[in-house]
Amino acid sequence: MDEKKLYAEWLENATDDTDLIEELKSIEGDAEAVRDRFYTALKFGTAGLRGVIGAGTNRMNIYVVRQATQGLANYVLAKYGKGAVAISHDSRIKADLFMIEAARVLAANGIKVYITGELQPTPVLSYLVRYFKCQAGIMVTASHNSAEYNGYKAYGEDGCQMTDNAAAAVYDEIQKLDMFKDVKVGDFDEAVKSGMIEYVDDSVYGSYLEKVMEQQVNPGICKGADLKVVYTPLNGCGNKLVRRVLKNIGVEDVTIVKEQEMPDGNFTTCPYPNPEKKEALQMGLDLCETIQPDLLLATDPDSDRVGIAVRDYGKNEGKYRLITGNEDGVMLTNYILSCKKAAGTLPDNPVVVKTIVSTKMINKLCEKYGCELKNVLTGFKYIGEIILGLEQKGEENRYLFGFEESYGYLAGTYVRDKDAVVASMLIAEMAAYYKKQGKSLAEIIDGMYEEFGYYYNQTYAFEFKGETGMQKMAGMMSSVRDNLPKAVADYNVVKISDYQLKKETDLVTGEVEELTLPTSNVIALHLENDNAVIIRPSGTEPKIKLYVTSVGENRQNAVDICEAIVNSAKEILGL
Repeated sequence: MDEKKLYAEWLENATDDTDLIEELKSIEGDAEAVRDRFYTALKFGTAGLRGVIGAGTNRMNIYVVRQATQGLANYVLAKYGKGAVAISHDSRIKADLFMIEAARVLAANGIKVYITGELQPTPVLSYLVRYFKCQAGIMVTASHNSAEYNGYKAYGEDGCQMTDNAAAAVYDEIQKLDMFKDVKVGDFDEAVKSGMIEYVDDSVYGSYLEKVMEQQVNPGICKGADLKVVYTPLNGCGNKLVRRVLKNIGVEDVTIVKEQEMPDGNFTTCPYPNPEKKEALQMGLDLCETIQPDLLLATDPDSDRVGIAVRDYGKNEGKYRLITGNEDGVMLTNYILSCKKAAGTLPDNPVVVKTIVSTKMINKLCEKYGCELKNVLTGFKYIGEIILGLEQKGEENRYLFGFEESYGYLAGTYVRDKDAVVASMLIAEMAAYYKKQGKSLAEIIDGMYEEFGYYYNQTYAFEFKGETGMQKMAGMMSSVRDNLPKAVADYNVVKISDYQLKKETDLVTGEVEELTLPTSNVIALHLENDNAVIIRPSGTEPKIKLYVTSVGENRQNAVDICEAIVNSAKEILGL
């Protein structure tokens, strides 16, 4: 069916949401606007759905959500015969509506639904799936995307985001459906009365917090530390639980960035609410200049990631330094390993997990403590799969920590997704621990650089919008594979890991090994002196990303090396 016919079909049938009808009428006769909304359909993948809110198959709306949920229902019923699904949402525009629409579809299909009475962090959804022994879960969120976006993350029975195979099976079911004719939609209030839809009791959130509290490394350390914290939820859903857990561990002096305290899907104070971006943290940083805390915490809209800034020292005393996700991940790993070793509570053969694009400094730290380091593809579900594998062998106590460079962290096995609530707790605990020793976190990371070398990690993203964007990115990846470089900048390529071809080639010895990780369109170029550049198309946005690792004698040296590597990599890609 072409765009014009789809447009006419929507005008006739999309009557349950007046916003959509108004939008459709407003673009009548505008061929380009019609095409943009209907030339394709949002594809259901391992990240679920994500798109701009609006009318059409290429937008996030109640009909796309209903169709996806019917596909999920068909998948659950075919695999399990019956089932239960947990659903929650963050502060995004129409997020609560999308949750209710998904619940209506599931209940109409005879599937029990557990929904949250208010917005909750993504890790809570992962917890609910496991707590209620559900067969699937749905989190309505677009994570850190700008305000015009919303999304739909699907989870499996293990509490992880769906694997490639499961997502493909759901997508196959979705493809069979006419979104107006083949979707069952029940009455919400009737489903609540009958018990098919059940609101989660507050006691369940209490049990979640108990599990978070169990991850403390030094219980009571925050008491008497006089730790001063500035916190911003970035208008998302971390406000209640993060503040509760900070209070529980004894952090009393917490100042909230008032303009970003309450849920607001418009994100008027931070148009791109990503804690990786300094602009998103700027209001918090401005408040730090006045309050002079030890620590700034900033959780993203669905509160699965947390960014931080810390008070600097020396000539920069009183200023605030942004800490990268890699730096925070290394510091937290070091804190957990060193304290547990000193206390004699480090398990035999401890395991730390990181994504392939995260810092190589962790390799040296794990060597120091005799800790097994596991590398996984980008996506926290792969860290969750490692935890599941350990659990199935009765060895889940070996898992200590998992992290990715984009501020995602998890200690403990009670959820299977990154968790900004537990991360905020551990970061505050770590800051208090070192403060009692007269040290700031800025001094701690600088000490690690002195010990292991200055590992500088930068991510560069290049956007390709429009219908041809994905084709351009695919062409670039093919070109790299067909013309593998022997050097990047002044550094020879010593090893190439191609996760799509599933092979790793050592260019020094000529040995070729099979990669056992799932297939992914990623190429890693390992260079001399532990430098590296990883090329990866984003799975959720029309972007190619370059993850550069440069190792220098000091920061400036590492920055210079990084700049040379990225410029050379851009030439290789034809950017």
